[in-house]
Amino acid sequence: MKNKPILIGIAGGSASGKSSISKQLKEAFEYTKSVVIIRQDDYYKDQSEKTMEERVKTNYDHPFAFDNDLLVLHIQELLQRHAILKPTYDFVHHTRSELVENVQPCDVVVLEGLFVLEDEELRNLCDIKIFVDTDADLRFIRRLVRDVKKRGRTLESVVEQYTTTVRDMHNLFVEPSKRYADLIIPEGGHNVVAIDLLITKISSITPTKAINGARAPMSRAISCPVIVVPIFAPMIIHMA
Repeated sequence: MKNKPILIGIAGGSASGKSSISKQLKEAFEYTKSVVIIRQDDYYKDQSEKTMEERVKTNYDHPFAFDNDLLVLHIQELLQRHAILKPTYDFVHHTRSELVENVQPCDVVVLEGLFVLEDEELRNLCDIKIFVDTDADLRFIRRLVRDVKKRGRTLESVVEQYTTTVRDMHNLFVEPSKRYADLIIPEGGHNVVAIDLLITKISSITPTKAINGARAPMSRAISCPVIVVPIFAPMIIHMA
């Protein structure tokens, strides 16, 4: 397809900084409205037929908790420049919300989530594969603050979930997916060097420009690999 959108996959542990990177990429191209963010979290399976007690017991940090079939379908639609009706997830009631979002296609699609690189079908759709590598203690602190303030959880429930499922699922599924990354970014959105490099790369392969950058040349074949390091030897970017 001519001018096919590029898909950037961002994986990493819970509260590692995936959303922060996605947000900064979107803001850099806000003037041209050329970046759309799709969060895997919105594709948790619908649990409306379950009781609240059953929903609470669900292991939300296992790949089976996600409706990846629908997610893959929607990503394919966006890459064909078709609009989608994206589900949204209600983290307070532990089920899919009745609200949907009308998402229009853009030059750049950013897909972020725990298992973006773990799932082979999603991984193979990505042009740029990123893993956000953040220390476990920092991820836990961020998750604790986020879930209590924004998702209506208690401190005790967050700690219990982390010790019973989150930590083990991270080690079993998320951490091993790091080997598929083209780019490994320590500390997430705080790594300004990595963010600047990504913005420059996006500008060089799309007919758009960042707010503070010069117009980039048109890409002839966006579907080609966009990171020059081999998949078996990912680039690791440290903070300056």
